[in-house]
Amino acid sequence: MPAMPAVHVTSDIGPLRSVLVHTPGSELLAVTPGTREDYLYDDIINLETAQREHRRLVAVLERFADVREVRALLAQVLERREVREFLISRATDVVPSDALARRLAELPTDQLVSLLIEGVAEEGGPIGQALNEVGFALPPLPNLFFTRDVGIVICDHVVIGSMRYGVRWSEELLIKALFRYHPELTNAGILYDGSDERRSNYTLEGGDVHPLRSDLLVLGFSDRSSPAALDQLCELVFARSPVRDVVVVVMPGERTAIHLDMIFTQVDRELCVIYPPHFVGPERLAVLHRRKGEHGVREMPNFFAALRAVDCPLEPIFCGGRERSHQEREQWASGCNLLTLRPGLALAYARNQMTLRGLERAGFTPVDAVSFLTGERAIGEREQAVITLDGSELVRGGGGPRCMTLPLRRDEP
Repeated sequence: MPAMPAVHVTSDIGPLRSVLVHTPGSELLAVTPGTREDYLYDDIINLETAQREHRRLVAVLERFADVREVRALLAQVLERREVREFLISRATDVVPSDALARRLAELPTDQLVSLLIEGVAEEGGPIGQALNEVGFALPPLPNLFFTRDVGIVICDHVVIGSMRYGVRWSEELLIKALFRYHPELTNAGILYDGSDERRSNYTLEGGDVHPLRSDLLVLGFSDRSSPAALDQLCELVFARSPVRDVVVVVMPGERTAIHLDMIFTQVDRELCVIYPPHFVGPERLAVLHRRKGEHGVREMPNFFAALRAVDCPLEPIFCGGRERSHQEREQWASGCNLLTLRPGLALAYARNQMTLRGLERAGFTPVDAVSFLTGERAIGEREQAVITLDGSELVRGGGGPRCMTLPLRRDEP
C-alpha cells in the first residue's frame, strides 16, 4: 500500500501538528525607501527586531506543533543532485545567465540556500558602479516569511501559489521543491502548480484560500487571486478532493485588504474575526456560492447567509470593536489575521487591543506569549484563549500570524 501523505489539512481550526515557517533574514535588507514599493512593502522593517519577534512566534508554535523551517528543509533536499539541478535550471530560465548557473552549481549547499533566499547581486558595469546603482541577478525574497501565500494544503493535496507580482516568482520554485522532493512533506500530488503558470490572468495566493471543512472552501477574489485561477482551483478540488462547496468573497481592491485573511479568520467552531465594514451593513462585499455539479454560481445575500446555506454557521467578532476608527486602525495592523492553533485557541498581535477586547467578550482569555512560554500562565486543554505576540516590526511587512505560517498537518477539529 502507498504511504500515507505527511500533509493533511481539512480546516483552519483543527489542532495544529506541523507547520512551515521562514525566519526572516538578510533578504529584508534589500527593502529600502527606494525599493520598498517594488518589494510590496509599505514600510521598512528592522531586521534584528523582526527576527526576535519571529523567534517568539516559533517558540509558541513549538509548544503545539512540529515547526519546520524553509532554510533547513531546502538544505536537506539540495543535497540531492536532481533538486539542485531543478532549482538552478528553473531560476536561470527566468534570469538567463550561464555564468550565474555555473556559480550556483559550484556552491556548498548552505551557501546556495542563502543565495536562493537572499539574492545574488549583479557585478554591474562601470556606469552602474560609478552611480552606485547595481541590482540583483537573482532577486532576494523579503516576502518569503509569509509562507502562507506560496503554499496551501487542501486535504492531502498541495497548491503552489501563482504569485501576483513578479518579485515573488522564485518563492514558488522553492516551495515546490520542498513539496515535490522532501520525504517528510509527501502529499497526494500538486493540484495547482503556480510555478508553471505563465498566463497573466491566473494568479492565486494562499491568503485567499480558507479550508473550513473537508468539503468546504472559502476563497477571496482579490487583487492577488484572479477569477480564472479560482475557477480552475474549484474544478481541481471538485475532481480530486472531498470539496463540494466553495464560497467566494469578492474583495474590495484596497491596499489594506490584499488577501481574504486580512479581513476574515475563523478562530473557533462557530466564531470568526472579521473587519465589520466588509461583512456587515451597506458596504458589505458581494458573496458567491459555487457547488460541485451545478452550472454557474449563486449570489448570496451576505457572507453569513452563504455559510448557513452550507451548514457552517459562524458568529462574528469585530476587529477593532464597534468604532470605525479603531476598526480601520486595527485591520491595517493585521487585527483579523490570527492563526488558530486548535478550536478556541489563537495567536494574535498584542497591539490590537480593541480586537482583543472583542475576543474577551466572546470568551477568550488574552495570555501574553512571554507568560505562556515561561510557564507563569498555563493554558488549559479546552480553555478559550488568545496568545498575544509583540509584532511591532513584523506587522510592517503587511501580515500577521496566519500569513507567517503554512500548516502542513492538522487534526480534525
